[in-house]
Amino acid sequence: MTDRMVPGPSDEYTADAADAALGARIREYRMMRRMSLRALGEAAQASPGFLSQLERGQVNSSIGMLRRIAAALGLTVADLFDQDGAPGPRVVRRADRPMLHTAPGSRKFLISQRPLSHLEVYAGEFDPGASTGDDAYTHGDSQEILLVLSGAVRIELDGRAHDLEAGDSIEYRSSVPHRVVNRHEVPAEILWIISPPTPD
Repeated sequence: MTDRMVPGPSDEYTADAADAALGARIREYRMMRRMSLRALGEAAQASPGFLSQLERGQVNSSIGMLRRIAAALGLTVADLFDQDGAPGPRVVRRADRPMLHTAPGSRKFLISQRPLSHLEVYAGEFDPGASTGDDAYTHGDSQEILLVLSGAVRIELDGRAHDLEAGDSIEYRSSVPHRVVNRHEVPAEILWIISPPTPD
């Protein structure tokens, strides 16, 4: 007699439900990326037919295959199993936005959340006189857009100043030295949109 358990009907149902949920999440992530089965298959070294069956919960997959699928989708294997992080509308309340370390008098919040991996969105708040720091900085070489939501700021790009008011925006490469400062007597709020994401 062995210690191996034989799954009963309820265990089989649970496994089937888990396979179906995993497959549905893979399909949702693939659709969100606008990838065809063929494109995902090429990136993950899998046949489109196998992926189609996997998305319908009709076959199982090895961890190695799931790693390749996750990497092709810009995710981790944990993301594929995270039911709370499933694709779809996700509300991030203002009070719950992750805050990043910034210069005194300014606050920077991450708006874009995993598994979104094609762009980064940050909200910035600047008290009167506050800035991103004394020195201009760079990060990677991506397309970056700064949009002023309220108040007014000055953005210095490679030593050249641009004054922006609410509703104004400016586009530049993140590899260009840049610095933001609020030179006014009222707070300012801005939005940064960066694609593709860059290291901080």
